[in-house]
Amino acid sequence: MYIRRIKGPYVVTLPDGTQMTRADLPSPTTRRWVASRKAAVVRAVEFGLVSATEAMETWSLSEEELTAWKEAVATHGEAALRATAIQRYRQ
Repeated sequence: MYIRRIKGPYVVTLPDGTQMTRADLPSPTTRRWVASRKAAVVRAVEFGLVSATEAMETWSLSEEELTAWKEAVATHGEAALRATAIQRYRQ
């Protein structure tokens, strides 16, 4: 069995004490982005599990899209990532 080596940590501890691993991240073939998947990617980038560049390459995200997700979470929390709530949190 071949184990693929990756750069960076395998596990990070979040402020609430839970641990996040790469297994908690959405599949690289994800096309339907629900709020929980967006939040997982944002948390992974913020806490150093994956770099922003790696996230953009893995999930085919634009820099603007990832930045918008990060700003929405920082400003209004994870609820702002819902597609139905975008109008409420936009300025």
